[in-house]
Amino acid sequence: MKCIYLFLAPGFEEIEAIATIDILRRAGLEVKSVSISGDLKVTGAHGISVEADCLYPEINFEDAEMLVLPGGMPGTKNLNVNEGLKAALMQHAKAGKALAAICAAPMILGQLGLLDGKEATCYPGFEMHLKGAILSEYMVVQDGNIITASGPGVAAEFALQIVEHFEGEEKMEEVSKGLLLS
Repeated sequence: MKCIYLFLAPGFEEIEAIATIDILRRAGLEVKSVSISGDLKVTGAHGISVEADCLYPEINFEDAEMLVLPGGMPGTKNLNVNEGLKAALMQHAKAGKALAAICAAPMILGQLGLLDGKEATCYPGFEMHLKGAILSEYMVVQDGNIITASGPGVAAEFALQIVEHFEGEEKMEEVSKGLLLS
């Protein structure tokens, strides 16, 4: 079973995190939310608290097929100061495994040089952080093993792109139809 880790930091964008987890689970994918705060309870940018499935030190990155970064502020900044997470993103990319980031979070991938030569998108105003990226006009973009998206309004499409990446177009359309998105 493919394991997907979605990282939660204080101030994460709730729609991006919860919609992604929900849609991936509807598709039958194993996704675990991971708190990087040292506490399972993590409060989002709009005051909604969620309980993560596990804490950062407990996860085994070798089991991970994809690492997912929701955006939000100050959630993205809180993810970006976690040196262990950034090292894991680098190792994951070096191994050719998949990464996904939405809203402000693609800035982390950009600052690490992981978007160099790749088509990518982000929340308007964060483009300067996508170092080396080919900026896309699309709201959700997949270039090779990296998926980026522009913000909370496309959280469902972002999650469905991840579903398609792992399970194919037919499964993505089945889940989309069940959600009345298509």
